[in-house]
Amino acid sequence: MKKQQKHWYDYLWIVTPIYLALGFFNILFAWLGMIFFCLPLFIAIFGGSKLYCNRYCDRGQFLSLLGGKLKLSANRPTPNWMRSKWFRYGFLIFFFAMFFQMLWVTYLVGSGAQNLSETVKLFWTFRLPWDWAYNGEAAPWVAQFAFGFYSLMLTSNLIGWIVMALFKPRSWCVFCPMGTMTQLICKLRAPREDKVQSACSANGCAGCAGCGKKEA
Repeated sequence: MKKQQKHWYDYLWIVTPIYLALGFFNILFAWLGMIFFCLPLFIAIFGGSKLYCNRYCDRGQFLSLLGGKLKLSANRPTPNWMRSKWFRYGFLIFFFAMFFQMLWVTYLVGSGAQNLSETVKLFWTFRLPWDWAYNGEAAPWVAQFAFGFYSLMLTSNLIGWIVMALFKPRSWCVFCPMGTMTQLICKLRAPREDKVQSACSANGCAGCAGCGKKEA
């Protein structure tokens, strides 16, 4: 049996441990996580697909490595309630509520109404001292955002590892907030694309920008 050819994006799993390690030693590296936050949305908005989730997601690859190759997963079926709309959309709303609350705290620190908290908050509840990772090299609001965003990224990774251990390796992907958001964006784009394709069929396609076909 011919071995499947590897591509450069098959090694993106390494990004997850590197990101978490960088944030452990210097919290300002947490800002790099905005790439993982924005890129899936941009691909969905401008490309109309979940290409990031299907090909480029470093976290999904890392979970596959831990649960698949390293066999750290019980490999049990993902529960139906995790796949349900109410849970996926509920988790999305909760996730973004916590994100905007983090932005509000960042604003308070930036305005001087609140002091910088050099802690990492796990599961939105438990505060862990993390002062060694910040030496005052940036504005307080910049550091506060980094502490908050790293907390969000570390917590979501821990949730992913827990459900990976209990169920299938990529069970996190079933209710991942970014996956749910990109799916919603793709659904919103679909009616427009269907409309463009219908118009092309009715009028005779001449290579318009709508469907991207070249002129015959």
